[in-house]
Amino acid sequence: MESIKTYLRGRLDFKKRRFLKRIYEQLITFPHVNDLNRLARIYKTDKWGSHFYTPHYQHHFLPFKNKKINILEIGVGGYDSPIYGGDSLRMWKRFFPKANIYSLDIYDKSLLQEKRIKIFQGSQVDEKFLEGVVNEIGELSLIIDDGSHINEHIISTFNLLFPKLKFGGIYVVEDIQTSYWPDYGGSGEEMNKEGTAMHFFKSLIDGLNHAEFIRPGYRASYYDLNITSMHFYHNLVFIYKGPNNEGSNLVINNERLL
Repeated sequence: MESIKTYLRGRLDFKKRRFLKRIYEQLITFPHVNDLNRLARIYKTDKWGSHFYTPHYQHHFLPFKNKKINILEIGVGGYDSPIYGGDSLRMWKRFFPKANIYSLDIYDKSLLQEKRIKIFQGSQVDEKFLEGVVNEIGELSLIIDDGSHINEHIISTFNLLFPKLKFGGIYVVEDIQTSYWPDYGGSGEEMNKEGTAMHFFKSLIDGLNHAEFIRPGYRASYYDLNITSMHFYHNLVFIYKGPNNEGSNLVINNERLL
């Protein structure tokens, strides 16, 4: 197989090699279109192997599988190379047969675009850029942050994009271990250090129960009212969006009845 790859690499340009590779991927993934673990191995994305994310994605994303949705993944991969990366984008495309897959990266990854995969170039913390991306895409059902992993960027991007996510959608943050890495703005000593992604997301958990707060005059935040559940795994968090308007059986307007 390696000799065939070497032969083709010397005689075909990038676009022709990519075309043949896509045909090959279509053939070998055909029996595995419902298995994200297997698809991740075939497409060589680090969402399985280097990490162990795909079983969680399988569980949380399965209800969206055959729906016509828009998916946005932040970060294409392959660093500054224009022809490397996009492995997870192709995995999502295969797993979601009716979805449009969008991504963004600070590097030009336009050569990796194909039918149902579109890539924008820009920063995940550029508000004007993100606004333009969302306006072009339209309604978003799934957002995955696999971008810089810098804590400040994770929080800023979430604040910018979570309000754009549709009700019933899911926002995912990968590689949240950088909350404990000083070179990414984290801390392995101070677990509740302000400014880390884990501190930020942990601060949102209480809001799930905002109707139970004994705090007369309390005004629920946007996140209190629009996050219905949060699921934490090793290096990974899923945030579900929807109306969090269940009332309390004993508290009215944040005052205890009995």
